[in-house]
Order: sequence, then structure tokens, then C-alpha cells
Amino acid sequence: MKVYIEGKEREYEPGTRIYEIVDQFQADHPYDIILASVDGKLSELHKKLKSDSHIRFITTAEKPGMQTYQRSATLIMLKAFYEVVGADKIEKVAVDFSIGKGFFVDARGDFAITEELLSRVKAKMHEYVERRIPFMKRSVSTQDAVELFERYRMYDKARLFSYRRVSRVNLYSLDGFEDYFYGYMAQNSGYIRYFDLIPYEYGFVLMLPTLAEPTKVPEFVPSRKLFGVLRESSEWGEKMEIADVGALNEKICMGRAADMILIQEALQEKRIGQIAEMIARQPDKKFIMIAGPSSSGKTTFSHRLSIQLRALGLKPHPIAVDDYFVNREDSPRDESGNYNFECLESLDVKQFNEDMNRLLAGETVEMPRYNFVIGEREYKGDFLKLGPEDILVIEGIHCLNDRLSYTLPAQSKFKIYISALTQLNIDEHNRIPTTDGRLIRRMVRDARTRGISARETISRWPSVRRGEEENIFPFQEEADVMFNSALVYELAVLKQYAEPLLFQIPRDCEEYVEAKRLLKFLDYFLGVDSENIPRNSIAREFIGGSCFPV
Repeated sequence: MKVYIEGKEREYEPGTRIYEIVDQFQADHPYDIILASVDGKLSELHKKLKSDSHIRFITTAEKPGMQTYQRSATLIMLKAFYEVVGADKIEKVAVDFSIGKGFFVDARGDFAITEELLSRVKAKMHEYVERRIPFMKRSVSTQDAVELFERYRMYDKARLFSYRRVSRVNLYSLDGFEDYFYGYMAQNSGYIRYFDLIPYEYGFVLMLPTLAEPTKVPEFVPSRKLFGVLRESSEWGEKMEIADVGALNEKICMGRAADMILIQEALQEKRIGQIAEMIARQPDKKFIMIAGPSSSGKTTFSHRLSIQLRALGLKPHPIAVDDYFVNREDSPRDESGNYNFECLESLDVKQFNEDMNRLLAGETVEMPRYNFVIGEREYKGDFLKLGPEDILVIEGIHCLNDRLSYTLPAQSKFKIYISALTQLNIDEHNRIPTTDGRLIRRMVRDARTRGISARETISRWPSVRRGEEENIFPFQEEADVMFNSALVYELAVLKQYAEPLLFQIPRDCEEYVEAKRLLKFLDYFLGVDSENIPRNSIAREFIGGSCFPV
């Protein structure tokens, strides 16, 4: 049997397992090989090769590899926690959301989260790693999976599978501890060498390596404001009894989708109104600085905030920081020689500060508009002067960075961080990354407004994420308030728009693996029609039909 491994032809016997081949090539890779791409399809390392194949190894320095590491580490943590604490004392152990480059775990029951307890759990995890226990995989019927998880008292999973269309489900076990995970697993526990457990608030944080440093556990840096917003969203989901996808599907089947949409929209409007009232109570605030990562709904939020400010007697004026781009020919370039529009140096920071200070002093200023077609800033008689009730609503990725507004007095700025912080999880042990929700939002909007394919959106996403890591996330805790733009129902709506776009991605292209993963992810959701979504909803910025110019 001929096997082509990253351009090299080798001969192997049919039935050779992939991990046996990996042992011969691991020394050539700086990071652990944890998966393989066999003829363009992701494969776990325990699989046998049956015929001639082309193999590309996938390490923990690649997204599918790191996701596999995270899932495997989660199963090891869960088994260790249940063994140390005792299943009879545990009410729940839920991997809730990402925080401080780790995963916050909400653990409840007849125990207290202490350094001593977590030390015992870590020691047990290290014991499993040393034993190199294989992750066992078995396929059961969907109905058997429902009955099994009801016996395990994992009711969230039982409910999830009640709405699955597939006839069979893959379950994973580690030395007898069985669970369901969305995606592939490592071949054995020996791959999961880097982790830590940090007590935090009412649970703990599972710290794991990142794509940038796959062999290093990062230091945990608390993000208290972000944690507060995420906790508030999780508590709201529990109160509404929509903490996971199975619960969402149940509400849809009960005919309660319209009520759910209206309640969620009312909650967001109430929060926007509260932010407007905070601003109105501080008359020295003249610059409302709004920043957030891609596809957070910043434009719609800015419009809705402006309406609430008008209702309080203020006169808001929108300012797009993008209008202060330097002329394209003067734009900085990245290491690949491409224009870098994400960095602060792509903006005329000096002119921005001059204009804002003149406005603050009561002068009349001619405001620029950036012509993206020709790549130049233009002035066409758009004059602005601030009166006592006038206020500027400024939107841009650098708005929380004081280097953008370095000459403006701190007391004149009110900073808002906005992001789609998904409060929904697939189940208690399979979280939905916030980045997945934003990627799907962007994919749908790009196709509708710019004619950009899903393949191109997926291709550009890593670059977008790098820009966010450098220019937005380091400053999020400096915000005066945070706003969660995620809508509990949105993925059930976006599903209808995103699936046809993802199905267009050819099997033979690099983006197919990610497209397939997202299609599998969206398959968990029952669809919801968009007719009951208000025209001022943040969802409309992506699916269309907004009353705002978005």
C-alpha cells in the first residue's frame, strides 16, 4: 500500500494505524501531531489505512489540532473531577465560557472549590496523562444515546439528541468515563501534557495552551468586567430555561420562538436604554467611544444608542473612525506586503485629535469622508459644531485605545465595548466559541452585501482574528460598560442563510474542513423564520431588512 506523506512516498501494510506512521515523523515537527488529514478528510490517529492514501499531519499549532487538544483535556478534567469529588456529590460541572485565555467551569454540588481540591484534581489528571489511556470511541443509535444520557443524569445531552436528525452518535470514553463531544479526540491521554486549574469566582478556570504557544500554559489574567457580562448572560439563559441548544430547540418545537425573540430584543433594548441614561447623567461626556471585534453589530448598536440618547434630549452625531484612514498609498503594510488597515498607524491620528479638540472647544469643523473606491479622504462641506446637547458617537476598532484619542481629556470620553458573547452552549461540556457565532454572522453579511463567498470569508478570518487580538481585546477591560450583542435565537435564524453558502465550498480546497465543521455545528439547531425579528434588531445587520443604513 502506497502512502504519500507530505510529498514523500512510503510503503505500508494495509491496516496500519495512523499513529504508527506518526511515530516515524514526529521528530520532524516542532509540535505534537494530534490529527491527520487523509485524502483531504480529518481523521483521528487510531484509524487504519486501507488503501493508497495522501496524508498531511495536523499539529496542535493548527486550529483543528488545538480544538482536539481542548476537547481531550476537557474529558480528562471531567473524569478526574468526578473521581476526586464523587459523582454523588456533584450537581453539575459545566464548561461555561472562555475567559482570560482559559475556560470557566461552573462546578456545583456538595463540595467547595479550593486550591487543595483543584490540586488533587490536577494530580489525577497528570496520572491519566502518564498512563497514556486510549480515548475509546463507539457509535450508538441516537435513541440509545438519549436513554444512556438520561441514565447518566446528563439531561442536557439527552435533550440535545432528541432533536438530532442523524441516526447514530459517536461517544467517547476514557477508562470507563463516557461522554459526548462535538469533534475529534486525541489518540490517548498522553498527548495532553499542558494544563492548569485556577480557582475563580464561583468555579474554576481550565487553562490550556493557545495556537500561538501550543506547549505553554498562559498565565491567567482575570477580566472582571467581561466575566460579569458573561455571568449575567448565563444567568439569564438559566432563568429563561435556554442554557443550551437542546433547550432552544425545545422552545422552538413548543411554538414559543416569537415570544423568545421579542423577550430577547426587549432585554437588549432595555440595556441600551440603561447605557444611554448613564451617559445622560454625565454632561461632561462628549465622546462616546464604541469598539468591538468583527461582526459584533457595532453599527446597529450605535444607531439604537443614538435613538435612546435623542429620547433623553441629547443630539448624537455619528463619527466613523474609518473616515480618518490615511490615503491608501500611505497605508502601512504587513509582513506579507499587503496593506494593513487594522493597525492604528493606518489612521491619521493627529488629524482626528485636532478635529475632536476643536469640536470640544465649540469650533466649527469640516468632517472628512473616506472614499473607499479611490482610497482617499475627501471633504465635501460636511460641517459640524457642538452645542450643549450635542454628543459624538464614535465607532472604530481602536476606540478603547487611548493612543487614538491621546489629547482628549479622559473625563470627556465614555467607552463602550461590544461583542457577541454567545450565552448558549451545545451542552454542559461542549461550549460554543464566540468566534463561531461572529464568523457565521460575517459570512452571511459578506455574501449579502459584498458578494464575498463563504470560502473567502473563512480564508480571511485568521487575519481578522489576529487584528482583534492585537487591537481590541487588550483594551476591553478599559471600557466603562460592556454590551453583549449576542441573541439567544440567532443561530437558529442564521442557519438558513449560512448553510447554502457553506455547501458551495468545494471539497478540494483548504477551507472545506472548516466549512464541514460549521455545517455539522449548525445541524444541531432547528431553524427559525426571520419574520418576527424587529427591523431595528442587531440580527438585521447580517440577514438584511434593517431600518438602519447597515
